[in-house]
Amino acid sequence: MHTSEVESSHDTERSAIKTWSMPDTYLILLGVALLAFALNFLIPAGTFETVTQQVNGSERTVIDPATYQQVGDAPAGMSLFAEGGGIGFLNFAFEGMVSGTKWGASIGVFAFILLTGGAFGLIFASGSVERGLFQVIARNRDAGHWYLAILCFLFSLGGAVFGMGEEVIPFTLILVPLLISMGYDSITALLVTYVATQVGFATSWMNPFGVSIAQGIAGVPLMSGSIPRMALWLIATVGLSTYTIWYARRVQARPNQSLAFNSDRVFRDKTTSLGALKTMVRGDGWVLLLFLAGIAWMIWGVVERSYFLPEIASQFFTMGIVIAAVAILFGLNGLTPNKAAAAFKEGAQQLLPAAMVVAFAKGIVLLLGGDDPEGASILNTILHAAGNGLSNVSGTVSAWFMLAFQTVFNFFITSGSGQAALTMPIMAPLADLVGVTRQTAVLAFQLGDGLTNIIVPTSAALMGCLGAARLDWGVWVRFVLPLQAGLFLLASTAVIIAAAAGF
Repeated sequence: MHTSEVESSHDTERSAIKTWSMPDTYLILLGVALLAFALNFLIPAGTFETVTQQVNGSERTVIDPATYQQVGDAPAGMSLFAEGGGIGFLNFAFEGMVSGTKWGASIGVFAFILLTGGAFGLIFASGSVERGLFQVIARNRDAGHWYLAILCFLFSLGGAVFGMGEEVIPFTLILVPLLISMGYDSITALLVTYVATQVGFATSWMNPFGVSIAQGIAGVPLMSGSIPRMALWLIATVGLSTYTIWYARRVQARPNQSLAFNSDRVFRDKTTSLGALKTMVRGDGWVLLLFLAGIAWMIWGVVERSYFLPEIASQFFTMGIVIAAVAILFGLNGLTPNKAAAAFKEGAQQLLPAAMVVAFAKGIVLLLGGDDPEGASILNTILHAAGNGLSNVSGTVSAWFMLAFQTVFNFFITSGSGQAALTMPIMAPLADLVGVTRQTAVLAFQLGDGLTNIIVPTSAALMGCLGAARLDWGVWVRFVLPLQAGLFLLASTAVIIAAAAGF
């Protein structure tokens, strides 16, 4: 072969390597759906009976681990296409989209994401929020790094105290364009908002949707072990803040090296020049006052009235309508009724891909039989098998395997309270059997459940935040994998120390 032919062959190989990219999120989910479909021919479904018990003063339905029953002698398989509203492989996208209620996945989350996106399209159309936030944060770019640390702590505290999840999506919508205008990127915004909430969620001492429910089911006193958990929260949050500042400084110095550089272009093109941001205009004060009042209304509703998706979405919709009316009255950004309607549609359109991913992810769970313990589901069989397998391992090793199992299982059941209701009735007595405390089993649950929320595509909150940042899940995975590994190492260390110390 001639030298020129060899060089041409090498050039072709290098070109092929350079043009390879991470598959689109939808392709990845389709691959996972195919795997879930195939498991129906390999693993038999099973069922549990459930019991109602008092958990922290409220009645909750949990499984009875002694009642597991395999459905049939062999795997039942699944049809390619199901009629009459059944579930087959080709039905998973639609069935995933319409499952659930307005209170949760997937139709409730789907509606919440679209309506919130449209509402923030109206809010941002005035330009007032961007100008106001610039006055507070962006005048001193060096001080901006410390604001990032403050945001990390505030959102981590929100995750620890209130169990923030989907509620963080609107804040991501606010901070992404602001931080990009300051020379950071959308990944920085995701670190200080969504990732921070999940670090707080996972290390919490009082999260009402995670550790509190798990402690109640396990028969452990509510908020017991708070001091070690607070110490773990502080270590994790300081670590995340330090990492975020290091990353943000690097992005500011070399912005084109950011994995989000291309996807952030849409925000850079839309961002008002820094000179224009420095000047507040007539009417901005009213918009900002209404915006802050709306945020306070939402926080009050969540804390005092237990508002969730229906109420929060309606609150933001109300904020969007009122702020748009004021912006039109003052002529902010040349806003007119027709332009406001266009802004609403554009805001909802921006988050539509994320809402569709939520539907696909729920459809995958349905392919496995769903998350109802009383229904025939492969997930029930996996849970039963894991419990039996861990019973043969003792001590510290068993505690770590509890963490590993909860980490994997969170891909299918991302709801903290749902995962607690399914797994803790098995893991709590299992902890007695293998010689670790139930408190350690709860710790393994909360760390495995919470920390993987920053990477699994089945998390509605994650996909909503990625949609707000216009960042593809495949790109996010490339960035977050090292951070995920570091957090898992921290979680492993914490669980091993807890097991060895008899926590």
